Amino acid sequence: MKTITSLSLAFAFFSCFGFAQDSDLATKVGPEKGSLVIVGGGGRNDELFEKFIELAGETDALLVVVPTANGSENFEDRPWSARRLRKLGANNVTVLHTRDPATANSDAFLEPLKNAQGVWFGGGRQWRLVDAYAGTKAEEMFWDVLKRGGVIGGSSAGATIQGSYLARGDTTGNQIMMGDHEEGFSYLKNVAIDQHVLARNRHFDMLQILKSRPELLGISIDENTALIVTGDTFEVLGESYVIVYDGNFWSREGWNKKVLPESSDRFYFLRDGDRYDLANRKVLTN
Repeated sequence: MKTITSLSLAFAFFSCFGFAQDSDLATKVGPEKGSLVIVGGGGRNDELFEKFIELAGETDALLVVVPTANGSENFEDRPWSARRLRKLGANNVTVLHTRDPATANSDAFLEPLKNAQGVWFGGGRQWRLVDAYAGTKAEEMFWDVLKRGGVIGGSSAGATIQGSYLARGDTTGNQIMMGDHEEGFSYLKNVAIDQHVLARNRHFDMLQILKSRPELLGISIDENTALIVTGDTFEVLGESYVIVYDGNFWSREGWNKKVLPESSDRFYFLRDGDRYDLANRKVLTN
């Protein structure tokens, strides 16, 4: 009994001084290690790709581009995003593509991922990434990139795949918000991500998902704009806006005199430099 009491006191002491158990320190939404670059499509903004290179460890880091969301069968070394990264100074870019889960489990295919510091998912249809990689060793090794402090990035389909709920995941067309594929790779947990939002007038579309799945946080990103995620915080980077659907409202000019819709129909805009707490679902103002 005396030994148990002593251990309990020791645990309380270390907890009070910040030595809590690892589970207390774990992130709730974002990755515990590494970073995410989640781009809403477009492609005009070099700053977003440069940030990806920086987070991977600068220009000599091994970067892997996964263009599988696109409908092409054979990419070899030609995907647009790979060429863009090389143009911006990345010296070590490898293209990795298959549509066959068996191939995604093979040692030869997985070799480039062993030391990769960055993985970039290209645009197209996000369900193709699920069909090729979900549940394979390749998907495990994408996670390993984050675990060793690297970066996962992607644009358009490569943005949506990073959420836990796969918006526009239907194989019959991208106008269907809740389709036959509903699970993403979950680099952000309990989050649905949409893209091209203002460029394509999609700002009401997320509400369909949230009325069926109200526990989710909805995030819609416009073109040439990105979320830079570290732990449970994201910062907006780019020339346009990110829309947040968290049931609350926020505005720089205040909102106590505004007439707002019901919480289930609310959304608000964040711009370059704005920061957001994913765990507590609130804008960070300092």
